This record gives sequence, C-alpha cells and structure tokens, in this order.
Amino acid sequence: MTDKLIVSVRGLCKNFDSSGVTLEILKDLDLDLEKGESVAVVGASGIGKSTLLHILGTLDRPDSGKVLFQGKDVFRFDNERLAKFRNQSIGFVFQFHHLLPEFTALENAMMPGLIQGLDHQHAKYYAEQLLVRVGLQSRLSHRVTELSGGEQQRVAIARALVLKPMLLLADEPTGNLDKRNSVLVHQLLYELNRELGMTSVVVTHNMELAAYMSRKVTLKDGKLAETE
Repeated sequence: MTDKLIVSVRGLCKNFDSSGVTLEILKDLDLDLEKGESVAVVGASGIGKSTLLHILGTLDRPDSGKVLFQGKDVFRFDNERLAKFRNQSIGFVFQFHHLLPEFTALENAMMPGLIQGLDHQHAKYYAEQLLVRVGLQSRLSHRVTELSGGEQQRVAIARALVLKPMLLLADEPTGNLDKRNSVLVHQLLYELNRELGMTSVVVTHNMELAAYMSRKVTLKDGKLAETE
C-alpha cells in the first residue's frame, strides 16, 4: 500500500430484497482513492451510485467485501468507534443540504465540531474561516430560511469540511440548484479540493461537474470502469 492511498475497496457486494426478489446492486466492486484526488461517479439513475457513496461513508454496510481506510478495515469497528471515525474523517454534502432551520449559518457549520467535543471558540473559529472562504462572510448570523438555495449548499459544504476530513463525499450536490449556483458550487468544490488537499468523491448526473474532477468512473452492472 502506498502512502498516497487513502481508501481501498475490494470485492464490495451489496444486495437489496424487493418483493421477494434479490437485486444485486454492487458486485465484487473495487476502487482505490489516493490523497488529494477528485473522482466523479456517473451512471444511470437507480444503478447504485448513492449506495456506493453511503458505504464509502460508513452510513451503510456492505454484504461482503472490504473498505480499508489507510489500511484499516473500518467495518470491523464497533458502532461507537465507527461513528467517531465517521465524524472525524468523512465529510458529507447531499443534494438536500439537511441544515437545521432554527440555527444560523455559523451555528450549522459549527455543529460537527461541537459534536466532536471541540470547545465552542475553536469550533466557531474553524466554521467562520470556512464560511468566509465559501463567500458567506456577510451571512454568518442569518438563519437557514433567510439564505438562498446556493447559499444553503455552501453552508453545507463548510459544515462538511469543518473538521478537515480526509474524505469528502458529495451526492448530487448541485441537483437542487439553478445553473448559476450549480456552476458556483462546481468551482468551489474544485478549488477546495486543490487548496485543502482532500480526497473527494462526487456522485453526479451533471457532466459539467464531472469534468471538474481529476477522474471519472462509471458504475454499470455493479462495477466501476474508468471513463475518458
């Protein structure tokens, strides 16, 4: 294993039962992710892209196969250790931002730090830095309902990065945005990947967003194939 290798997936399988029929979603899937690279996962709707992302994010468990983070088989962790690992090491951005509407942009971005046990001042400092970086310096004290859709998604990105995770996972991050805000989020994810040296995996139907990534892979028939 090289020093650059962050995640190594081997023989990943995941099935779902539907009305007594077993559907094979992921079939003996392999994937390697290196430090600092950005990967777009594309493919038809319903093919299993989000399922793959949820397993990479340890939100769901595979039926078989291994997911190694820096050589550690994380699905051997107990639930408490796995939850702690997830909070420390993985950031999530979804199509729907899942922000807490009763809190401000700053409070939402601070949340992972507070859950992790950072003191209030450190969590606030890191969150402010990121919100400024994503262009929301004048919106820190605004509640979620006072923000546009594009601003809400930028808060969600700041929240995902506040603990400086080694892996950022984004599931259709621009799927709920208009074209202008989609382009802004595309550029932001690209720039943050470069600036922070993080590894990012983005599931998308948007080929413009996929073009920003350093690699593009297609999920088909339960396996991944490199795409030009």
